[in-house]
Amino acid sequence: MTMHLAYYLHDLSPHLLRFTDSMALHWYGLAYVLGFYCTYRIMLFLSQRGLSEIKADQVADFITLVALFGVVLGGRIGYMLLYDWDSFVQRPWMLFMIHQGGMASHGGIAGVALFCLWYARKHHISWAGIGDSIVCGAPLGIFFGRIANFINGELFGRVTNVSWAVKFPTELLHEDFVKQGGTPISLPPGAMHSPDIITHFETSGEEGKAALEEILHPRHPSQLYEALGEGLLLSGLLLFIRIRYPRLPHGIITGLFFILYAIARISLEFVRQPDSGSDGIMGLTRGQFFSLFMILVGVGFILHGWMRGPTKLQKA
Repeated sequence: MTMHLAYYLHDLSPHLLRFTDSMALHWYGLAYVLGFYCTYRIMLFLSQRGLSEIKADQVADFITLVALFGVVLGGRIGYMLLYDWDSFVQRPWMLFMIHQGGMASHGGIAGVALFCLWYARKHHISWAGIGDSIVCGAPLGIFFGRIANFINGELFGRVTNVSWAVKFPTELLHEDFVKQGGTPISLPPGAMHSPDIITHFETSGEEGKAALEEILHPRHPSQLYEALGEGLLLSGLLLFIRIRYPRLPHGIITGLFFILYAIARISLEFVRQPDSGSDGIMGLTRGQFFSLFMILVGVGFILHGWMRGPTKLQKA
């Protein structure tokens, strides 16, 4: 006797609050706010204990600037350059269409690193020292972002039969649906999220939602794996090390962030479904390939730190 698992049918809305068809508050926006706020609190905590290059009364301004010029601008530029180059060349103004989605974590990390370099030179403080503080909180931004990805039903995982698999209606919009043997489905304009797709099936046939569940493939909720591995656990580990070993040379913790994030990203990409139209590189997904360079950057930070020697604790 064969037992069929009743997989969860993803039915979450991307809207936290919806006022009109064109005006709403999104979970993704809340994720950014929570990420910036938590990073601010952690950096303030470290500053008040003399464990940061940035003074406590400077943290708020620093977070505001790094959020705008590092995370948002860097993430958007990174996405256009690494994942949507053709659209960027044809329509460069797409760079400013942030409300349409499209942010790359690798671009955001690079943007933050470059902003911190500029900030360090402007204020004559250690670039690596700034990094050692911000990387303790920044993974929480990744954590909230991946949770928002799950709520949005985007960046889902590969097909699987694990008991906790999820059926994402948004799979119908992905090229892998057909590759897995599915028949192309014509959806009405605007049916881009799970509730809209479910509603379409409920109103277009007798079987309704059951018909939708029948054609969908159970997939890894890889967004949640990444939220834990690349976000929550990484932040907790780095914060513990920063507090437990306060005199570690500048750059060690920054280097650990780059290396551990890259390892987590490379590992979890094996269960994450690549984006539609995203070709791999040398047998790796684009996310895995770009993460290899982060390992080299991390090793560079660690070697630089050990050469500089232990740091002196700053006065709060």
